[in-house]
Amino acid sequence: MELIDRALEFEQRKMRSLSTSDRVALSREAKELILGLNEIYKKEKDARIMDIMKRLTVIKRKIEKRLKIRM
Repeated sequence: MELIDRALEFEQRKMRSLSTSDRVALSREAKELILGLNEIYKKEKDARIMDIMKRLTVIKRKIEKRLKIRM
């Protein structure tokens, strides 16, 4: 369950004072984590995995919202 550990670590990161390139990288990483967790969820149907995906999606949307404002 390395992917779940990576996702939980991603949630704990500080998201302050990020450059545009940092935001793009974080958005891509969040997308990668969400898609990976989705593959695990399809097999196991664990509600905990779905909760993690939902939280990552919220973080990803916030990051992307800031990217759209800056451009």
